[in-house]
Amino acid sequence: MTARLQLAGITKAYPGVVANSNISLTVQPREIHAVLGENGAGKSTLMKIIYGAVKPDAGSITVDGKAVQVRNPHEARALGISMVFQHFSLFDTLTVAENVWLGLDKKLSLADVSQRIRETTEAYGLQLDPARPVHTLGVGERQRVEIVRALLTNPRLLILDEPTSVLTPQAVENLFVTLRKLAEQGCSILYISHKLHEIRALCTACTVLRGGQVTGVCDPRQESNASLSRLMIGAEPPALEHRESKAGDIVLDVRQMDLPGDGQFGVSLQQIALNVRAGEVVGIAGVSGNGQKELLYALSGEDTRAAADAVVVRGKPAGKLSPRKRRELGLHFVPEERLGRGAVPSLSLARNLMLTRKEAIGKSGWLHRSVLQAQAARIIAAFKVKAGGPQAMAKSLSGGNLQKFIMGREIDAKPTLLIVSQPTWGVDVGAASQIRGELLKLRDAGCAVLVVSEELEELFEICDRLYVMAKGQISPSLPRAEATTELVGQWMSGLWGQAPQGAAA
Repeated sequence: MTARLQLAGITKAYPGVVANSNISLTVQPREIHAVLGENGAGKSTLMKIIYGAVKPDAGSITVDGKAVQVRNPHEARALGISMVFQHFSLFDTLTVAENVWLGLDKKLSLADVSQRIRETTEAYGLQLDPARPVHTLGVGERQRVEIVRALLTNPRLLILDEPTSVLTPQAVENLFVTLRKLAEQGCSILYISHKLHEIRALCTACTVLRGGQVTGVCDPRQESNASLSRLMIGAEPPALEHRESKAGDIVLDVRQMDLPGDGQFGVSLQQIALNVRAGEVVGIAGVSGNGQKELLYALSGEDTRAAADAVVVRGKPAGKLSPRKRRELGLHFVPEERLGRGAVPSLSLARNLMLTRKEAIGKSGWLHRSVLQAQAARIIAAFKVKAGGPQAMAKSLSGGNLQKFIMGREIDAKPTLLIVSQPTWGVDVGAASQIRGELLKLRDAGCAVLVVSEELEELFEICDRLYVMAKGQISPSLPRAEATTELVGQWMSGLWGQAPQGAAA
């Protein structure tokens, strides 16, 4: 059988780091092939080489038995290669349909594309409005746009870089059905994910990268999570210790908050009531696009339209306060969008500290560079961030390493209240375990922690209580001990009825 894709001796070096070193990889027709590795192992660079977005320094690429040079994504698409990037490549000011149209044959009209989007999303349960502007979408919804855009090109080789990082379990199952159907129809799939259980459930082959080199090839169906972890990071991630917490005083109190949607596609928040106490981790589950983004903006201070006493932090009305004033009350925030909101792409890691930290700024406004450098170096070391030092630009880091740095920046601030959206999006199993462990350490030190995540397993692992968001409303509080996948999945449709016995207010 002629291989769909063959790589031989692929090498790519950047200043100070070799991203790929003499990599060989073979993908067969109809194969769902995983590429596994920790953050910074070279996975995304290798995929960009295949897609023509990055030029290799050495090596050869063969597609369907023919040697090719893929000089740009346009040539890749002509060869039947399509890719869904981990960091999205969408134009915020355009609609969903217009973004999808850009990557398709221009013989199609925008109306044709809109109709094909509706048919595809209905067939695969992806829920997208073609007329909606991209800037009104949450991260999970943007990921659906990327996936639909790739599906509409009818690819022979589909590359997916962390496709389920912000999808709910139900959406993941729908996606898997889609991918298996595509493979049966002859499409080959290269699948990058840090979720080992997904790789074992979906993929039929696996290539493992470590430090930019191939360290193993296996059939993931014959492996365990532990054995895949050992192949990927050389060890199993440490077990997470979740001790029962003793919650203290209320630190965040949201009181019957009503907030109209911002613009035509904004989700209106209705009667939002929740609280977070010192020494507990509270989670918010839900499908992307049900008001999580709007709620987080109202809590962080990016949206100050709520009544002053609708958001109370440490007993003080904060609904009208700016993000800086809320930080003075001890509230720190990690947004779901890493590049552009959590970090400025073109600034160094050290300079990015100044977005939320001011320890290196003197009383007269002078910047103490040595203090800033040392602070950044300490966070890089503590959170095992793979970067070229404090002066490395944010955009030069892999997605997972940038996430570790941003999480480290806010955790290192020793907040009184930490609000985090998608804390382990795109990070490897070792880093995810470390971040979750740090959140529990914060909790045990008396911090109030609010986590918004679309990964139920993550919420079940670290939370003491849960809420569920659906259609701009929030459920009663659910103790972790009473939370099940089935119950939370039911509540994601807004069907929560009465709070279970023992639920906290």
